Amino acid sequence: MAQPLPPSRTGSVGPPSAGGMGAPPASTPGGQGPNSQQNLNQIVLEYLNKKGYNRTEAMLRKESHNLDPNGQPIITRVGDSGGKKWSPAFKLVKHWIENGLDIYKPELVRLEWPLFVHAFLTCVSDCYYDEAQNFFKEFRGEFEEERSQELQVLAKIHVPEHVQTNELASVYRREKYAVALSPMAWAMLVEFLEARDRDGGDVIFATLTEHIRVVTFNRATTARGLQKLMEEKESENKRGVMWGGEGIPSHKPGSANTDPNASSALNKLSLAPMPMEADLMEDVRADLSHDDSMHPPAPGQSTLVDQFEKTIKQEPQDDAAPSRDAIPFPPSTARDVAMEVQKVRENRDRFKIEGRTGGVGPGVSVTMFTFHNTFDSVNCIEFSGDNALVAIGTAESYIRVWSLDNRALTSPQDPPGFQASSSRRLIGHSGPVYGISFSPSAALPEPATNGHTTSAGASETQPRYMLSCSADSTIRLWSLDTWTNLVVYRSHNSPVWDVRFCPHGHYFVSSSADRTARLWSTPQIAPLRLFVGHDADVETIAWHPNGAYVFTGSGVGDKTVRVWSVTRGEQVRIFTGHTGNITAIACAPNGHVVASADDKGEIMLWDLRTGEKTKTLKGHGRGGIWSLDWSVESSVLVSGGADKTVRVWDVQPNKEMQAKANGENGTSAKTDGATTGGGGAVSKTGKAKGPVVSPDQISCFQTKKSPVYKVRFTQMNLVMAGGAYLELA
Repeated sequence: MAQPLPPSRTGSVGPPSAGGMGAPPASTPGGQGPNSQQNLNQIVLEYLNKKGYNRTEAMLRKESHNLDPNGQPIITRVGDSGGKKWSPAFKLVKHWIENGLDIYKPELVRLEWPLFVHAFLTCVSDCYYDEAQNFFKEFRGEFEEERSQELQVLAKIHVPEHVQTNELASVYRREKYAVALSPMAWAMLVEFLEARDRDGGDVIFATLTEHIRVVTFNRATTARGLQKLMEEKESENKRGVMWGGEGIPSHKPGSANTDPNASSALNKLSLAPMPMEADLMEDVRADLSHDDSMHPPAPGQSTLVDQFEKTIKQEPQDDAAPSRDAIPFPPSTARDVAMEVQKVRENRDRFKIEGRTGGVGPGVSVTMFTFHNTFDSVNCIEFSGDNALVAIGTAESYIRVWSLDNRALTSPQDPPGFQASSSRRLIGHSGPVYGISFSPSAALPEPATNGHTTSAGASETQPRYMLSCSADSTIRLWSLDTWTNLVVYRSHNSPVWDVRFCPHGHYFVSSSADRTARLWSTPQIAPLRLFVGHDADVETIAWHPNGAYVFTGSGVGDKTVRVWSVTRGEQVRIFTGHTGNITAIACAPNGHVVASADDKGEIMLWDLRTGEKTKTLKGHGRGGIWSLDWSVESSVLVSGGADKTVRVWDVQPNKEMQAKANGENGTSAKTDGATTGGGGAVSKTGKAKGPVVSPDQISCFQTKKSPVYKVRFTQMNLVMAGGAYLELA
């Protein structure tokens, strides 16, 4: 008996067709059946065209080109053209960025470095060795100035195994490179890459998606943009990654406490002085030559022209100078010529400080200015660069300015019969004033006869403007000619702790409790840069002498010193090691060393080129070191703070005293009262009466009841200090 046929795998046992074959499938292997993907696409395209959905139709047609007849995406490997696709793709986006709108160029140019790195690493990983090396040689010159050490590390990569074992390469492949862009800049980039996808845009877009994390924030609404940036960072922190701004989160070049697994590559910094304009140089040289002819130098004294040539002469060194084109300044004026002439004169006639000689420090003296009857309301003290003015910011929201030589401070707006005095009160802030900064100036070449005015006889080297910051979240620019408020800068959304003029004027930087520092130019009311990365209030700020970098210091929860590039807006160094809140920062005039101080009485010196800590200076008591400054030769550091002392430090290593200080048991040597000036005297029992003083302290000057708010070296290497007398102390 015949057995029934088993059912088919489709579960149907229908009769055979007329041809003796089963029913055809929905689509043939060739994709030409009535229900093939191609036919379905054609039906949909006709429907979209009929309904007038032109953009949707165009997009579907574009996507259909990347599907096989079965509707499956066509997989292509980047580099199928032999790896030569990367060079035109990188050129495409680089040319677009460099020829785009200037307002977005500083943001978009930050993408070039990570795109270059990942293009090279992808070429090597895909075994296109020759193409990878050609690509690297073709474009490495674009990044040689700032990324030379990282380029040296990448140059050692030749085969895929190197990508896995090389520290720098593994960091870049493991973590996404973070870049902050405004929404408009990001939208323009995406639109461009989509429009040029067949010319290399698809290659760049794939790299952006896989290896780069773009954080967008609205520059026009900085508060919301900052909040979004903070949320991104906090999200990273929860996953154990500390993001310090642009770049790889765990890759922090320049850290004094570098993680053992981190790359040792450092961004190369341009630490040489800012080059002088050619026209300004010729005008200064002509004026100096005229002064030499009118007032010949004394026997054994160099001429002003010789001193000028010695000052501008650049000895052979590794340091590069920042470009004047990258940091634009207004054209030079007669005032700039007068200031440069006066600086040369002071530099020639100054008191030379060369550091220790035979273990004995130089004889540095201090002029102390004490303010009485302040009722503990002084928050800050600042001296002008011409040594003629001093200003204080008060808890009562006003600023008071004095003439140090008791000259009347007049104004063209004074009413008839007004009796001008040697001080002025400036009112405008609605909260305590925390920071003051005078515009750059030089000492008076001759006594002025009419105070700080623009009338005949007044020196052109006097400061013309002053900045102040307050708890009211604003920064104000004041005229020292009319003693009035000119501009109010609003952007911070928390108290502003500090503000500093650029050494060359025009620009200034501010720091706030909103965890940011911001770069400004005096003619514009909106900030030019936002330096975001600190995890706590940015307490204090300082400038590099050439104006190309900004230093920021933070407090509880952060306790780091960070270095930011003004031109790129990115973090280039981070120094960690302080155990207290950072209260003061100062960079040496030679541009190589930066000093930072905290509220536990310690000063740390950092080498900007190597990113390492070179020294720790101890001697101040707790309460905070509120001010630091360097001698002209960068050989001596002066500090002042809450312990009512001004201390002078030798920053150069002293091997003999250091060995004696370390001793056999590793404990610090106790110094006598003569060495420390009473700051760390030792009792007969051998126990220190105060904090242990490091052997690098040259001298200590104690006040009676006046904490020291400000210390400053003049261009003649004289020290000025300011403090407020504590009536209840």
